[in-house]
Amino acid sequence: MSATLHPFFDCHNHGFVRVASATPCSRSADVAYNTKGVLAEAAKAHGAGVDLVVFPELCLSSYAIDDLLLQEALLDRVEQALAEVIAASAALAPVLVVGAPLRRSGHLYNCAAVIAHGRLLGVVPKSFLPNYREFYEKRHFASGRDARGLMIAVAGHKVPFGTDLVFAADNLSGFRFAVEICEDFWAPIPPGMRAALAGALILCNLSASPVTIGRADDRHLHCRSSAARGIAAYVYSASGHGESTTDLAWDGQGVIYEMGTLLAQSERFDRKGELCIADIDTARLAAERLRNQTFADAAAAEGHPAESFRHISFTHAYKVGDIGLVRGVARFPFVPDRPEKLDEDCYEAFNIQVDALVRRIEATGASSLVIGISGGLDSTHALIVAAKACDRLGLPRSFIRGYTMPGFATSERTRSNAMKLMAAMEITAGEIDIRPAARKMLADIGHPFAAGEPVHDVTFENVQAGLRTDYLFRLAGQHGGFVLGTGDLSELALGWCTYGVGDHMSHYGINAGVPKTLIQYLIRWVIATGQFSEACAAVLADVLATEISPELVPSSADGAVQATESIIGPYELNDFFLHHVIRYGQRPSKIAFLAWHAWRDAEAGLWPAGFPQERRNAYDLATIARWLDRFLLRFFAVSQFKRSALPNGPKVTSQGALSPRGDWRAPADAVAEVWREELRRGLPDEVLRAALGDASG
Repeated sequence: MSATLHPFFDCHNHGFVRVASATPCSRSADVAYNTKGVLAEAAKAHGAGVDLVVFPELCLSSYAIDDLLLQEALLDRVEQALAEVIAASAALAPVLVVGAPLRRSGHLYNCAAVIAHGRLLGVVPKSFLPNYREFYEKRHFASGRDARGLMIAVAGHKVPFGTDLVFAADNLSGFRFAVEICEDFWAPIPPGMRAALAGALILCNLSASPVTIGRADDRHLHCRSSAARGIAAYVYSASGHGESTTDLAWDGQGVIYEMGTLLAQSERFDRKGELCIADIDTARLAAERLRNQTFADAAAAEGHPAESFRHISFTHAYKVGDIGLVRGVARFPFVPDRPEKLDEDCYEAFNIQVDALVRRIEATGASSLVIGISGGLDSTHALIVAAKACDRLGLPRSFIRGYTMPGFATSERTRSNAMKLMAAMEITAGEIDIRPAARKMLADIGHPFAAGEPVHDVTFENVQAGLRTDYLFRLAGQHGGFVLGTGDLSELALGWCTYGVGDHMSHYGINAGVPKTLIQYLIRWVIATGQFSEACAAVLADVLATEISPELVPSSADGAVQATESIIGPYELNDFFLHHVIRYGQRPSKIAFLAWHAWRDAEAGLWPAGFPQERRNAYDLATIARWLDRFLLRFFAVSQFKRSALPNGPKVTSQGALSPRGDWRAPADAVAEVWREELRRGLPDEVLRAALGDASG
């Protein structure tokens, strides 16, 4: 099987639906021209592998034509045009949602016609008709607000008509959508929200919406709010160039949101026809609704709309195979990704920790903070948070008692950085050489290292880690303080800490809600924004440049140090896996698919602002699969017992935390086979052989 034909590479198999907001070329009341414009954009969407295209309000007739909407000749021609679009759609893959004025039972309605593969599936009328300022829709249209359970005969088809329609593909479980029209989403209770509660994952809005100063921001606000509130995607299309400018102007704005995130937007004021395309993660939406009990309660409070709405089923003729992925996938999901909000986001993340620590100091009445300073990332970040907490409380930084505790593998670089950092921060600094105590303990337990053998096993490592923590606890007792933990969220996910009297334990785990990739970025932000002295910034920069290591095993004969990431995998991949597991509970094969799109090409996509060029890595699918399999084993089967006994610590990111009192509750004796087997089933055999040495069979 060709690699691109394997189901793994087809985004549809991972729950994605490709949608487009279309702004066709149009002319006022020129139905033939407008129909040609609609079909031109539909053909472009077909070529781009789009599944659903949303056109503007009344796009077949034009919107701003006033009393021409009541002319029989025009209405007859619109119905003929609709028949033409339906016929042409037989050769097109996308489902088309087209705006048209349609007659039913002596009334004229502002409608959305849903068309798929040569069929008219249904017609949705506009609920709320604006009749203020420049709008006079009640002069021409009847409201469809109460239209439920009805049918309409139009263009030779008799189909469901009403605001109670959800359209669902029977061969793509997440392809479920509903329609509202322009003013509907400006209403206090938009009809689209009931449709979302009835099961629609994608909400479509056909809009005309003339442009005035600030109107574009208004539309963004409403689209984002609807998508976030409805735990849905929102596809919005507004009329553009070609509408009448007798009294108004038009910008052709198209936007696509998924929950609160803007995925794509069109170029406004474009004279040409335009498609705005993005891939919607319907599986993510469905999973979020599953875990959000408020959404379920709201559906119950509304009388369970899923039971009263009509679900219009169709078989979708989507393009099979590798059609790419049209959406950004953040390489660093825990790192602020909004360049225009970067300083604000980093300030917020940093100050969540600072404020939490301030409260803990006030609550305990402590006389000191005790921190083990290794010269590595985590203890460095804990120290700068502690320093800011002292500043905020008006305490001298000497309130912080920092100790560097060199062991058998401590490098001169990290020891020097630890001492420089403590001096630059003006804290109370001390050094305790743990090697004599470690040798005594190793001798007491009969470890071969005590007899001169170069045995550097887990016991050898844990003796050192345990002694460091033991010293810190005794020092805290001696000086009336508490131990500030330095371990981070990434280490908790992987179980990369020594349990109990080791770096697993402290009196307060200030970094427990912050993953390694965010700590790295926050330290860069602290340097860039001049939070501390130049001397301190220089040390921070060197800490960032130092290879991550627990420094518990002496370097090899060739000078190679114990490199954490060569054992547990790159933190940037592990943090990517962690986000998609704990925040959305996604299948491992989908996580691999997303990671492949995010990480396969270092030159593609966006990197966080200021991310060093020399650290911009790329990973092939086999590498991703190998480390993902390792992550699944460590996260689900190996490490939960450590997380079940965590000290207190603040949650920092909305992506989640691992406290058993907060986001994550799990048994300590679970097995990981469900996740590892799903990964193996989803990957191509050649990738499995390269990554894991086996194949799916």
